[in-house]
Formats: sequence, structure tokens, C-alpha cells
Amino acid sequence: MQHSQIWRAIDALAAKRGLSASGLARAAGLDPTTFNKSKRQAADGRARWPSTESIARALAAADASWDEFAALLSGHASAAGRAIPIVGMARAGADGFFDENGFPIGADETVRFPDLGDDRVYALEIAGDSMEPTYRAGDIVVVQPGAAVRRGDRIVVRTRAGEVMAKVLGRRNDQMIELISLNPAHGPRELATADIDWIARIVWASQ
Repeated sequence: MQHSQIWRAIDALAAKRGLSASGLARAAGLDPTTFNKSKRQAADGRARWPSTESIARALAAADASWDEFAALLSGHASAAGRAIPIVGMARAGADGFFDENGFPIGADETVRFPDLGDDRVYALEIAGDSMEPTYRAGDIVVVQPGAAVRRGDRIVVRTRAGEVMAKVLGRRNDQMIELISLNPAHGPRELATADIDWIARIVWASQ
């Protein structure tokens, strides 16, 4: 998802309810300027993103579902995104649950997500506290197996022993990989590259 897609969806949501962006923010109990165009970029030109809380409150005020917002993100007012598998972290550690590309097989639950064309993604329910306060137990992250990752990316890692972790990618070379927790109570871990089954980049999170 791109910055422009998020704001386009918010504008479209407001328009479908006969509201301006300010009117939608006001109906959601937010500062009326929350969704204004002037709030979408910082003074230095950096992109500003709406918070997940703001979006959730806007959806509630507009009596809209995530499916509808997913469709608006895709640029299709009547579409509902596409169903993608959702997996719990405990189940993700089971042997034989993923194919050789790191994509779940046999998942029987799905969640709607904007259509990403040919990109294969799935949803993972966070467990544990190593990613607090950014991700908490029960949050849903959408991950893309096989996507290019670089230092600083938020990722999900599965070891050959079956351990599944949501981390930040640290240093990496042919011999080892450093995994960093956002929670300062958990120190970084270094694993041998040979012990890694797969890495998937986190592309979206619902908090």
C-alpha cells in the first residue's frame, strides 16, 4: 500500500457518505483537521500517514467495514479486496504447514485484504510481547514471503526448528542474521543463516 492510496481511500469513504474529509474526521470524534490535505505531508516534505486508530474511528463513524475500506484502497468502490489466509503463530510453527516458498498450506481461515495483483501474501496473528509496543498479542500483520528485505525492515522469521518470530532485521551476512526486538526488554538475537527456514517482510499491520 502506498501513502497516496491510504488518503485516496479516506477521501472516497468520506465522499460515499456525503462528507468532506473534515466532516468525516468530525463525525469520528477527531480533530476536524486530521484528514485535511495540509496534514498529509510534513513541512519538510515527508509523508504523514493516518494512524490505525484514526482509520478505525472513521470506519465506525461511516458505518463501513474493513472490506469496504479494502475495496477503496484498491480503487474499486464495489470490490471487497481478496481473501487471504490467516494463521496463528503457534500453528505457524507446526511442521509441514508451509510450502518451500514460506506460504501456508491448509489454512482454513481467511481475512479480506486489498488486491495486490500477483503478489502472494497472508496474515499472521502476533503472539508474545517481543514486538511491544508496536505490535501486541492479537494484532494482525500481513506478510509477503519472498519479498526483498533489508536492514531495518520488520519481518517474520521461521527457524528450521519451527520457531516463528516477528522481529526487525539487523545485521546480515552469509553466515548469520541479527534479529532485533522492538521491546527493549528483549535483547537482539543472532542466528546462523543455515538455521533460518524463511523470512517474510511485514507489509501491513492492523493494531
